Amino acid sequence: MQSVYEIKKEICDIGSRIYQKGFVAANDGNISVKVGPNEFYCTPTGVSKGYMTPDMIIKIDANGNKIEGKLNPSSEIKMHMRVYQERPDVNSVVHAHPPIATAFAVCNKPLDLHILPEAILTVGTVPICDYGTPSTMEIPDSLMPYIQKHDAFLLKNHGALTVGNTLTKAFFVMDEVEYFAKISMLAAQIGGIEEIPCSELVKLMDLRKKMQIPGMHPGCQKCDFRNTPKCMCKDNLPAAKACPTASEDLVAEITRKVMAAMCK
Repeated sequence: MQSVYEIKKEICDIGSRIYQKGFVAANDGNISVKVGPNEFYCTPTGVSKGYMTPDMIIKIDANGNKIEGKLNPSSEIKMHMRVYQERPDVNSVVHAHPPIATAFAVCNKPLDLHILPEAILTVGTVPICDYGTPSTMEIPDSLMPYIQKHDAFLLKNHGALTVGNTLTKAFFVMDEVEYFAKISMLAAQIGGIEEIPCSELVKLMDLRKKMQIPGMHPGCQKCDFRNTPKCMCKDNLPAAKACPTASEDLVAEITRKVMAAMCK
């Protein structure tokens, strides 16, 4: 179990990563981590995500009220709280403005091409949420049509929001969204995009299940049999259960037995 300092430091580390990758500029973006039913750590308002220190991280309750910290939470924390309210499986939320993904959001174009196995495994497709005025309840409300089937969202004329069972997972989803957007843009410029057929998606969905990738997945949005018993692409896979963590002693014992067998 992480200590309070370790949680705060990880938030700062992820903030630095999204800043260095150009996913945010100036004081943009926000990050939160759930540590209890009514306790969350989040980034402060008015501070660059690339220059945060653990002492800047704030503790808030489920209503966004500050419990601990010298600085104040972002007014956009409302959309984080809506995610935690609607998705008990989520323990972290990342909001950023990755340039290419945000360009898709500005053009009102969802990331809905089945072109990359990695993107299919992790996010499937990324929908566009209706435009909402920042810091109001309009943005949390815009998530509602998609929150139960997706882990990544494009916010129209705004940016992107990703969720995960861990902060690292939420960050990796954001990273995958921007890469998905980049390849989609380049492929469109070249022309002749060929999507992975639905018959192949079922194999990827089976692989996702075997890999026990946590989170929600929308399935194939273009399947002719979507939402029917004939659908082979497994619309909206349920959140996978995390694999139990093996102890170091168990791993060592398995390794010893394998090596012994190989030496016979």
